[in-house]
Amino acid sequence: MSNLITGRAGVPFGRQLRAELRKLIDTRAGRWLLIVIFSVMPAVVAGMLIIARPATLTYSQFIDVTSSPERIILPILGILTVTTEWSQRTGLLTFTLEPNRRRVLLAKATATLLLGIAVIAVGFLSAAIGNLLGVALRDGAGDWTFGVGGYRDIVVVLLVGLLQGLAYGMLLLGSAAAIVVYYVVPNLSSLLFTAVSGLKEAASWLDLQKAQAAIYLHDVTAREWAQYATAALIWVVLPGVLGFVRVLRSEIKSG
Repeated sequence: MSNLITGRAGVPFGRQLRAELRKLIDTRAGRWLLIVIFSVMPAVVAGMLIIARPATLTYSQFIDVTSSPERIILPILGILTVTTEWSQRTGLLTFTLEPNRRRVLLAKATATLLLGIAVIAVGFLSAAIGNLLGVALRDGAGDWTFGVGGYRDIVVVLLVGLLQGLAYGMLLLGSAAAIVVYYVVPNLSSLLFTAVSGLKEAASWLDLQKAQAAIYLHDVTAREWAQYATAALIWVVLPGVLGFVRVLRSEIKSG
């Protein structure tokens, strides 16, 4: 049922976006996930201040340690953005208030990306504070060299991971299944490309984890960007399209 059929205007996108942002924060799963994210980053910074050698206390190293938990947790945020509508049976209300599911999915994707960008910004801030504390408390190197390319690469990798989680959430519509598939299937794929000699050359184009590894070098060639884009088409865009179609066609139940 579309808004044209019902004869009424759809929910304004700004209001829909605010509603989706509230869902990410107000639901128990989303709230605890954000608490974990925002508590883990200061914890890893503190751990590095305690155990790392002063010469390694640089802004670049602090970004590496703060982005590690983000790479693990942000995709789960993307998954839960979609799957909570089915696991908590709120989908019937959501799609009744806004029957145009495309608009709902667009609002969910936008809300997730905005929150993801905020989390990444907190990670950069935590790294900066850690670098300052490293100089003050441990006589650390305090080097601030990172560069625009470094910021770009980290943001791209983290947001692609977030969108991959969103895609798997749409495709499977179940939190547990989507999380298991997200973490298990790519690892099995990487093992396959490593174990089979005939597939090793294709791994850089087809294995997202291998293609992604080059991005962390902060000196990415055009060929490596092409490899990463090709792998992302397979592991992010394709499941995203299939998941989008599934959400549009899935029956919404009240219980």
